[in-house]
Amino acid sequence: MDFVPGSPEELAAFATLQAKASVLYRKLATFPRTPQTVVVVPSLSLDRRELQKIPGMVHYEERMLVNLMLLRQPRTKVIYVTSQAIDPTIVDYYLAMLPGVPAGHARRRLVMLSCNDAGGDALTQKILRRPRLIQRISSEIADLDAAHMVCFNSTGWERSLAVKLGIPLHSVDPKLHDLGTKSGCREVFRDAGIQFPFGFERLHSAHDMARGLAEIKKRDPKARRAVVKLNEGFSGEGNALFYFRDLEARDSLDELTRKIHDRLPEALRYEARTEDWESFSCKYDEMGGVVEAFVEGDKKTSPSVQCRVNALGLPQVISTHDQVLGGATGQVFLGCTFPARQEYRMDIQEYGASVASVLAERGVIGRFGIDFVSVPQPDGSWEHYAIEVNLRKGGTTHPFLTLKFLTDGAYNPDDGLFYSQSGRPKYYFASDTIRSERYIGLRPDDLVDIAVYHGVHFHGSSERGVVFHLIGALSQYGKLGAVSIGDSPEQAEFLYRQALQVLDEETQPPFEVGGSHKSAPTKHRKGSPALV
Repeated sequence: MDFVPGSPEELAAFATLQAKASVLYRKLATFPRTPQTVVVVPSLSLDRRELQKIPGMVHYEERMLVNLMLLRQPRTKVIYVTSQAIDPTIVDYYLAMLPGVPAGHARRRLVMLSCNDAGGDALTQKILRRPRLIQRISSEIADLDAAHMVCFNSTGWERSLAVKLGIPLHSVDPKLHDLGTKSGCREVFRDAGIQFPFGFERLHSAHDMARGLAEIKKRDPKARRAVVKLNEGFSGEGNALFYFRDLEARDSLDELTRKIHDRLPEALRYEARTEDWESFSCKYDEMGGVVEAFVEGDKKTSPSVQCRVNALGLPQVISTHDQVLGGATGQVFLGCTFPARQEYRMDIQEYGASVASVLAERGVIGRFGIDFVSVPQPDGSWEHYAIEVNLRKGGTTHPFLTLKFLTDGAYNPDDGLFYSQSGRPKYYFASDTIRSERYIGLRPDDLVDIAVYHGVHFHGSSERGVVFHLIGALSQYGKLGAVSIGDSPEQAEFLYRQALQVLDEETQPPFEVGGSHKSAPTKHRKGSPALV
């Protein structure tokens, strides 16, 4: 149906569709083999200026290919829409991992569609501009009452597309978008009663920024630095550090504010290499942001909690992770390990549950993550600061779903571990940011050939090995991702490093795939590609 985007008529139609989601959820929970259609729209509907900082961003639409694992249910149909057509080898790679289902059977229930558009707009925008493509998607949905749409994050574009297709959107209602901004999540933390850094939200100018930084210094005269964040930064790329250096808290608040304001254009240290003051301050004025005290600590870690509110409105914690961070000042997400450290994973699980309860009360549906900074204390305990809520699927979503679908196991909230059907606890090491210039030119077929020859791919019988993703970014950008699954944290990381070593050796000149290479050494040799 065609309504003016955001109009009362569209909002009413969307609300009617959303009411169907709980009915379908109950039916599928009782009868998992109920015929259904899942429309996957992996659009990164975020600020384009922020997304342009990440190489190969269009290929991040491939991260949701893990949803092809839904085809293990024999009456489930998946319609997967992308900006550009995905190489058939990549699709075959996922279908070959389906447990207990012939790849041909699954392929007959899979419809891959594309916009043939590599432009910088969000995928959902591209789809909305193509009414014939929308008609094609609709024609593949046999029963509107047994279908739903999933996406990376939800905005008004996803709402409009769901209404045009006549199916509910299994994601956060776009009207709740603010809860996931840097300002909104600070207010959620406050309502949840958990600790978060001292600071200020809802700021919209350089003066606001300077005033907030001055307040931080006045409150803690020993503060060496503070964080400035855009409300809608992605993967830490919208953050910057401000160093107080020789600024003194004994100055009056107004004088300190003036001094900081004068220094801002030169003093901020941005996570994104391409950022500058003119661009950053413009976006800060436009979308707003926060300033926060920097959480100091020599041995601090960055765990996260992944939560879900189902279609019935029931919140639950589904995993914990320790994040691997990098970038200019260590605030950019590079990868993660599952689960979080034993010393504190039950504590952050509890904090995550508190946040999930608040968000469920506000009407949030779907998956989201909560990031923390954790600092060890002299008595052996840990102090945790909630940093942000990612009100969408994130970097920890597809690794966990990969593990869940491949092993058919479950997360145990009693000990924070994941157990496969065999009863064994499973662990993984994952990254989206493996990159090397030597990888440029490798085709998906080449990657599969290398992985199979060296035996580093995932083996269903042992439930161990490496699953690659972002494979489409390999040839042009020399970039890909991997989820390495093992029976211990050490084994998971070893398998990951081993896979990198294999790729490193196979791309050294003279190039000879499957030639005279020996088994990969146990250590990741100096000069090998790594997390960047």
